[in-house]
Amino acid sequence: MPLPYPVVRERRRLRDVALDATRIGARLVADAARPAAGDEKAAGDYVTEVDRASEAAIRRYLAEATPDVPMLGEEAGGSTDAKIYWAVDPLDGTRNYLLGFPVVGVSVAAVRRTDSGGEPIAGAVIAPFLDLEFAAALSEGATCNDRRIQVSERPVSQAIVSTGFPFRAKHLLPRHLGALRRVLEEAEDVRRPGAASLDLAWVAAGVFDGFFELGLSVWDVAAGALLIREAGGIVTDWNGGDGYLAGDILAGSPQTHEALLWIASTDSKDT
Repeated sequence: MPLPYPVVRERRRLRDVALDATRIGARLVADAARPAAGDEKAAGDYVTEVDRASEAAIRRYLAEATPDVPMLGEEAGGSTDAKIYWAVDPLDGTRNYLLGFPVVGVSVAAVRRTDSGGEPIAGAVIAPFLDLEFAAALSEGATCNDRRIQVSERPVSQAIVSTGFPFRAKHLLPRHLGALRRVLEEAEDVRRPGAASLDLAWVAAGVFDGFFELGLSVWDVAAGALLIREAGGIVTDWNGGDGYLAGDILAGSPQTHEALLWIASTDSKDT
């Protein structure tokens, strides 16, 4: 049954707001003078004045465009105490940014609260140094630079799977490394670009076939997860459930996700 038009219209509006907000942050990131160093929040986890300025600019825009929707940002926090809230990563891949490595993203997603924790319903990811703009709305498909995208159809044996290491939570390394070993055995190869929002967006576009990581946050994964689901892929937590916004995420084309879920469940039994 088709969705009622007011629901469709609202999701499209939130997608457009997310894209405009992401563009504001991306322009600021692209135009700012790159600092020589940032503040280290934790081992390997950096923040710069550009992160803070991008988040503040996005927050101002969202407060005006959607005054009834609170925002949760990586740097300044915020509220999720509403039926819908914004999850914002103002500069994903800050360490890459400091190094001059252009795999940097800005991510904005509207998340609807559910019994399982939440469901992204609109979102955008922009790579400001790569001229890539990804956007999606629930049940409306996903695009990159206004062209419809879909996940890959490659078999698992030819899959390129991306990942990130849980540097904020080193106690998760044994489980991650066990899964990594099995992915290398089953798939063709692995990549580690360093910005989860873009890893997920590239899975949606069929560049990568899958993605797995532990210990992320809702602002890291919300927009990218929606992109993948709208591009025909599957996103779950490591148990195959809907709790991926808590940060333990498996995502990919149907065939690659099936393999990742098998790997994660096998690794869980072995650890």
